[in-house]
Formats: sequence, structure tokens, C-alpha cells
Amino acid sequence: MRHYFTAFFLLFISPNNLFSQTDVALKYAESITQAGLKKQLTIVASAEMEGRETGTAGQQKAADYIKSQFKEIGLASPSSLNGYIQTYPLRKDTLIPKILKIGKNKYNFGTDYIVTPGSGENGEFDAKEIIFAGYGITDKDYDDYAGKEVEGKVVAIFYGEPKVNNKFVISGTDKPSGWTFNISKKAILAKQKGVEALLIINPALDTLASSLANNSRKSTVYFPRPENAENEKVPAVLITKSVAINIFGERKMASVISSAKSGSLLNGITFNKKIKTKLAYRKINIPSESSNVIGYIEGTDKKDEYVFLTAHYDHLGKRGEVIYYGADDDGSGTVSVIEMADAFAKAKAGGNGPRRSVVFMTVSGEEKGLWGSEYYSDHPVFPLENTTVDLNTDMVGRIDPGRKNGDSTNYVYVIGDDKLSTDLKPISTSVNNKYSHLELDYKFNDPQDPERIYYRSDHYNFARKGVPIIFFFDGIHKDYHRPTDTVDKINFDLMEKRVRFIFLTAWDMANRDAMLKRDLTLPAGTR
Repeated sequence: MRHYFTAFFLLFISPNNLFSQTDVALKYAESITQAGLKKQLTIVASAEMEGRETGTAGQQKAADYIKSQFKEIGLASPSSLNGYIQTYPLRKDTLIPKILKIGKNKYNFGTDYIVTPGSGENGEFDAKEIIFAGYGITDKDYDDYAGKEVEGKVVAIFYGEPKVNNKFVISGTDKPSGWTFNISKKAILAKQKGVEALLIINPALDTLASSLANNSRKSTVYFPRPENAENEKVPAVLITKSVAINIFGERKMASVISSAKSGSLLNGITFNKKIKTKLAYRKINIPSESSNVIGYIEGTDKKDEYVFLTAHYDHLGKRGEVIYYGADDDGSGTVSVIEMADAFAKAKAGGNGPRRSVVFMTVSGEEKGLWGSEYYSDHPVFPLENTTVDLNTDMVGRIDPGRKNGDSTNYVYVIGDDKLSTDLKPISTSVNNKYSHLELDYKFNDPQDPERIYYRSDHYNFARKGVPIIFFFDGIHKDYHRPTDTVDKINFDLMEKRVRFIFLTAWDMANRDAMLKRDLTLPAGTR
């Protein structure tokens, strides 16, 4: 009885001992509320932000707002930056077409053809032969170039990729691979094979819309990567079916056009035309820039180690007067980072700051190809070798209508917690089991999943550098990449649960004794 009384007395006179470290974490997690998330998202996904497209005034407005929130919260700005902003270069091209002449025929830019420029500043060549090469694909299960001598020649191909029994040959599913939509991928492959230029025929396209010609003259903004053999490409010339018929003859082209429309295999078809081809154009580069917004809370005894909380704040901008609001994608992740920063700042102000420094980074350029996170991973502000984890939040405000099992009002998709570090999964599952009680769904965790979600958000640029990551996601819904992705569709009750879970996971990783192990390899595959 005496020992019991002594223990009770000591506990009573030491009130701080009434709360474990995890109780303190829960206290600050509960400062993340539906009201706070909604208040932030109503601003970030407002019409004023104009859809936040990278390289536009709307994106700059969003960056300025996030910067103001980081400053108001009291985050420190990295000493190597100008405040909270890490800028990175962008470019726009203006195309000045000169001539496309095939044989005796001269073709008109905008009605007969348009050009996607190659890697060089200027495009000009003469070739004496055009070779047909199916869809212009070389992959492990399919090769349009096999047995064809294409070096120094022009190659004619079709847009798209082949199917067998209603399944795409390359993906093995009813969903196309990257070869269908990525003309640059075909142009890069052609460059590697020594091709001079691609003539691309869309079997479903009889005429060229004037908007295509206008967009071709002034390209969308792009991220200028260093030129090397891996990303150099040849000019890709989109031609109408009538131009293709002029080149190869109606009888021959009618058959292959019909085959391409149905997605038939074309790698067994070989023909060529000895004909002189001349293409000339000029490309003018216009420099621009975009930015990542970075703030941090300095840690205590492990301040030179870092936990990252990331999201992308860009979206698709405007198409005419129609705004793509991007409330879920990724306004939800952006405001989650802001509110988690506020919760960590409250903890520090209350004498419960994290042992490791916690970095809050919102990036642009994700919708264009993970540009902002790629730039950061190649130009890190904090050492990547000392970055213990990146917890990336991209779409956490909605419910996946395709989720048929479990409780769809109480789940989150978890991606990557069984990769790069064996510490990730035990931490995330233990935090969830103790506090959040969400259904952790691993539907998209396989890197070979047809949706390839593992490669499709900013965590990937940390993963490719060896930094352990977890990606939190709600799934694909009918408003994905549509103007209807608006604040009124957000389930703030479920969003609050998810964001608190991510915060608690970050808290554990920021306060544990050791950095996360790096004892697993990066999954094979690329974007």
C-alpha cells in the first residue's frame, strides 16, 4: 500500500507526466479542423487564383498567398533562398514555320501540317526517303522499328498504340500506356534511332483545327532540362490524312488507316517511298520562371535532420473563361500542408517543438511533369542525405466512387510505405492503429499498377534520390482534371481525419531516436 501511495503522490505532483509524448501529439493534431481546412481551401481554390496553372499570374497569386501563410504562422525561411521562394526556370517557344515540301508538293502550315519542334533551336533538313514504321514504338513486347533501316530518313507513323482483343499490347490492360499520348516519347526514340523527323498521322483526324496551329506556334510553357541523349528529340510533324495519301497513294494508305483506327498490330507492315522531303522552321525561346514555396520549423537536438511535408499547389488554369479550380487536386494537399505547419508551430510555441526540423514545401509544375519537385531534388535547400522522409499529400478531400470494399467514409490510399525503408510501414500502421483508425488501402501501391500512381506525384523525385516516402491519396473521381473539382464537393470530415493522421505520422518520424533506415531499393520503372 505504501509503494502505491508514493507512486500516486509523485504522479500527482508532476502534472507533466500525466501526458505522454503521443498525448501531446494528439492535442496538436486536434488543432487541425474542418473549419480551418475549409477556410484555407476556399481561398486557394477560388476564382481569384485562376486555376493556378504553372507559369501564369494565377500560380504566382497562389505562391504569394502560401508565402503569406507561412510567414503568419511563423515558419523560418531557408537562409539560402530569397524568403520562402525557390524559383526555377521555365521557357516558352515561339515557332516560325518556313516550309514543308514533300516531292513536288508544298504544304501549308496550320491546314496541312503543324510542327512540334525538336531539341535544336532551328529545324532544317533534306531527306530522300520516307519509311513507314507503324506507331513508332519500341517496347519489350512490341517493336515497330524491327528490321527497318531508318537512320537519316523521315519516318511516318500513326498516333496511338496497338490492341489485341480490346487490350493494349504494351500495358496488357484496357488502359493505354504512355506511348499513346506522349508524342515526345516517340520523338525521343526516333532521335535515338537516327531519324531526321517524324510524320505523324492521326487516323481519326481529317482536318487540323485552327487552335492546334495557334498552340503549335506558341508552345505551352516547359521545363528546360539539360540537353542530353536521353531527352533530345526530332521534329514531330502532324499531318492530315490527305497529306499521307498524297505521299503513299490512296490504295495503300486506306488499308493502314483503317487498321490504325481499330488499333491493329502494324509492326509487320513495311513500305517506303523514295521522295525528297524538306522541312524548315525557326524556334525562339522566351524565358520564364515558376516557384516552390518552402518554410520550416527548426528542430531541437536533431535539427540537422529533416522531415518533409509536401504538396503541389498548381493546377490546370483556365481554358478560355472556364476555370479549373483544382480544389481536391491539389488544393486539398496544399491547405493540408499549411494547417499541419500551423499545428507544428503551435507545438513549438508550447514548448513541444520537434526534435528534427520539419520542412513544409508546396511545389508548382506537378501537373506539367513534376517540374518543381524535380528541380528541388536536383537543387536541394536541405541535404537529401539528412532528409529522413517525405510525406506527400496529393488529393485527400474526396471519396473514390470506384472503391467497392470497406468503409469509403473512413479510408485513405497509402502508397510507398513498403519501399525504400522497412521503418515506414510499422510507423504508419502503429500511428493509425493507436489514433486514427482509418482503413489504410494499398490499392495503388504496386508500381506496376496500370494507373502508375507511384510515379505520378512529387514524392517520386524524393524517392529517386533514395529518400523514403509515403504518398497519401483519395483516388480518381469524376471531377478529376475537370472544372467541376470545386470546394463544395470536398468531404471535410474525412479530410480532417486524413490530415490528422498524416500529422501524427510526421510527428512520430520527427521525434524518434533514429532516422529512417534506407534498406530497400527503388522499384524498377520510370515515369
